Amino acid sequence: MRLGTDVAALGLSQIIGYGTLYYSFSILAPSMAQDFGWSTEWLFGAFSVALLIGGLAAPLAGRWIDRVGAGRMMSIGSLVAAAALVACAIAPSGASFVPALLASEIVSTLVQYGAAFSLLVQRHHDRAQRSIVYLTLVAGFASTIFWPLTTWLHGVLTWQQVYLVFAAAHVVLCLPIHIWLSRPVTDSVIRPKDEAGSTSGAVRTDDGLLAPDARRKGFMLMAAAFAFESFISSATLVHMLPMLQALGLGLTSVVVGTIFGPSQVVIRFINMVFGKELSQVTLALFSAALLPAGLVVLLVSAPSFTGAVLFAIVFGMGSGLYSIVGGTLPLALFGARGYGARQGQVMSVRLVVGSVAPFAFAVMMDRISVEGALAMSAILGSGGVLMLLAIKRLVREPSPDV
Repeated sequence: MRLGTDVAALGLSQIIGYGTLYYSFSILAPSMAQDFGWSTEWLFGAFSVALLIGGLAAPLAGRWIDRVGAGRMMSIGSLVAAAALVACAIAPSGASFVPALLASEIVSTLVQYGAAFSLLVQRHHDRAQRSIVYLTLVAGFASTIFWPLTTWLHGVLTWQQVYLVFAAAHVVLCLPIHIWLSRPVTDSVIRPKDEAGSTSGAVRTDDGLLAPDARRKGFMLMAAAFAFESFISSATLVHMLPMLQALGLGLTSVVVGTIFGPSQVVIRFINMVFGKELSQVTLALFSAALLPAGLVVLLVSAPSFTGAVLFAIVFGMGSGLYSIVGGTLPLALFGARGYGARQGQVMSVRLVVGSVAPFAFAVMMDRISVEGALAMSAILGSGGVLMLLAIKRLVREPSPDV
């Protein structure tokens, strides 16, 4: 019962965290650019830089999560996120808006998946992998809720007022949730270290699937796999509509784009119901293979509408599983000890690569055509599959997932 309540509450905070700090930006950016006298491209460039800096800050955030506890850090994150949104709203110029935007993306590492996964591991170690699956299913509705919500709010409010409403949501809704989730639970929890470096309370250990002498190589392979997947995912999602239009799909590209979100949710639900006995390495392989497979389907079928729909379904399923394995694979391979710091490193790789991928993909489309960019991305995506196959050879005798 407590697990379900925790996941539901944390799911709400994740919907708000991603909705206010990530998904709403594309809706509000044109008005921001107009007020500041900037081009929309420059504003999105600033947002990409903010995502990059947020990725660089993620490992430090992960170490603090291990040190003082995820719940406490998420509580602090809620307050700082609210302050950053207020600073964005009251910024008199673009020059003062950018530092506030940078702060909002740095603090996002304390209120989004990296911190939330760590909190579930610390509070529900015995069922951490399944709880992460449940959380991604709930939080997967962030874009579905916040794209129309932000559009509606912006229809009656200025973008500054919308950001003030979002800041209030972090204080009124997210902060109480994170404070509540900071409370002690059972002795099976993985507790933060005290000042002497020892760990208080009875702690269950989980060594993970990798032997000690294989961990360094395993982590490098995992980081490389996530880098390849982050590139293909971020580049495709940012450029999906213009890419489909350039391939000759015209206005039907909007219909194709709407299929992507439900595909993510459906595959997460299928995994939740039927994937309990599935190895996390196998699940990661499945996710990594679906992403380039979707691009290949689009490449060979364009401008077929049916082929584009199949692309959206396959790519959406791969993206939906990618969100899950980003939290469960490090836990399965390396165990719960030091999970916060390790998750911070994983999020850093994903965010840094994800921040530069849209620009690199745009350059490829301009220099070698849309078809060439798709082919190159598919080749890069297959690199993630190769990295995970190498990890599969490293793991010791598999044991049932927690």
